[in-house]
Amino acid sequence: MREYLELEKTLWQTADKLRNNMDAAEYKHVVLGLIFLKYISDAFDELYQQLDATKHETGADPEDKDEYTAERVFYVPPQARWAWLQGRAKLPSIGRDIDEAMDSIERDNAALKGVLPKDYARPALDKQRLGELIDLIGSIALGKGGNGKGKDILGFVFEYFLGQFADAEGKKGGQFYTPASIVKLLVEMLAPEAEKRVYDGCCGSGGMFVQSEKFIELHEHRKGKISIFGQESNPTTYKLAKMNLAIRGIDAKIELGDTLVNDKFPELKVDYVIANPPFNISDYNFNKAETHKWKYGIPPTGNANYAWLQHFVSKLAPYGTAGIVLANGSMSSEIATEGDIRKAMIEADLVDCMVSLPSQLFYNTQIPACLWFLARNKTETSKFRDRTHEVLFIDARELGTMISRKQRELSDTDIASIADIYHKWRSKEQFAGYKDIAGLCKSAHLQDIRKNNYILTPGRYIDFKEVEEDGQAFDEKMQMLTAALSEQMQKAGALDEAIKVNLRKIGFEI
Repeated sequence: MREYLELEKTLWQTADKLRNNMDAAEYKHVVLGLIFLKYISDAFDELYQQLDATKHETGADPEDKDEYTAERVFYVPPQARWAWLQGRAKLPSIGRDIDEAMDSIERDNAALKGVLPKDYARPALDKQRLGELIDLIGSIALGKGGNGKGKDILGFVFEYFLGQFADAEGKKGGQFYTPASIVKLLVEMLAPEAEKRVYDGCCGSGGMFVQSEKFIELHEHRKGKISIFGQESNPTTYKLAKMNLAIRGIDAKIELGDTLVNDKFPELKVDYVIANPPFNISDYNFNKAETHKWKYGIPPTGNANYAWLQHFVSKLAPYGTAGIVLANGSMSSEIATEGDIRKAMIEADLVDCMVSLPSQLFYNTQIPACLWFLARNKTETSKFRDRTHEVLFIDARELGTMISRKQRELSDTDIASIADIYHKWRSKEQFAGYKDIAGLCKSAHLQDIRKNNYILTPGRYIDFKEVEEDGQAFDEKMQMLTAALSEQMQKAGALDEAIKVNLRKIGFEI
């Protein structure tokens, strides 16, 4: 993926210049809609050329929609194909042409009905800049060779632009996008396997699913073998998720609706839950009658954290596991029923691992965050050792590097080291390689957690890391420090006097 980084940056910088005075939240759908259109058009063209070249031998009709459905490729009608649109990029009618193209694609592909953006003809959208944007996106696959390489690049560009728009939008943008390093960490720790089911009840733009497919493809050398289920409450973000998954060739069942109020998969049981629900949501009025869902206690109406946790537990199959991002307060909160619910979940032996994350990882909040890993059954399996009444605590707050003035990112090395601790701890084969590390990780027993009043903050359990001595004698160090302090106090006094003098000059006394 990183081989395309310079290309992605160049494309973003160029596209961002074309934005003019348009808000990032609005421009996002203009750009991502066009990248998606280019992607499906390229995929269609590739298969069209193959069908056309062999039609005399096979009898295949390159304009037959069924030929494309059979190959899981979207059919693109003539007036929606990229070459035709790019040829009209300089015409004043280009906005209307794109809207009609999007309409025609939705008519011919039921899976995309109601998903594609269709507001390119609006007067506020500068048609000259729109034409320039089409030319820019049209250049993405040039010089990259065939064999689908251009489509791969388009997929990476779509994903990169999602993150850049989240950064540009700040708090609003972060609601639909979980930073890639957090997604990678969740997926690497859960390590989803093929032929399994994955669920995210607040799936945003679908990044968790994209990374899950990547993990399986990387480690098992195959793709499209997991069953994906997701739900998203924001209609605009729901459309982004559908496009993001389609551009990666991922088949998924994504539903629109508020998961905690109207669960669209009430009977679903999955092998993996992977989610980043909105932090500390306070405007929910839960249905207290849903006792099957609130098995460990009715969540308070003022905070949805423990509603999400219990909802995700209810989705787990007998040996299912979940990785969930939540605010740090969830590990220790005693507000209303939260402490009691946490106690009940711990006593039910659902908590497998807790990870404290570094600060400044998110686009939309400075609230410190953590990862909850839940396991439906921690007894011995063919792969995992018996972890009954044990919880692994990992403190990753010191990891990560600043990639901008306000943004931190976990490196691939950071992610691998955290995931390796978890894998060794729960593995039958690797457990001999696990050990508690001061300042980093600790395997604690339920008795220890009871003594700490069921608080799950890793710092309560992990041993302090010894500070290395610098070899300087205590008396010598104190003399140096007190001398420095005395000098600073003298400077502070001089500054105070200077301020008083300046105030007197303009008629004020302190």
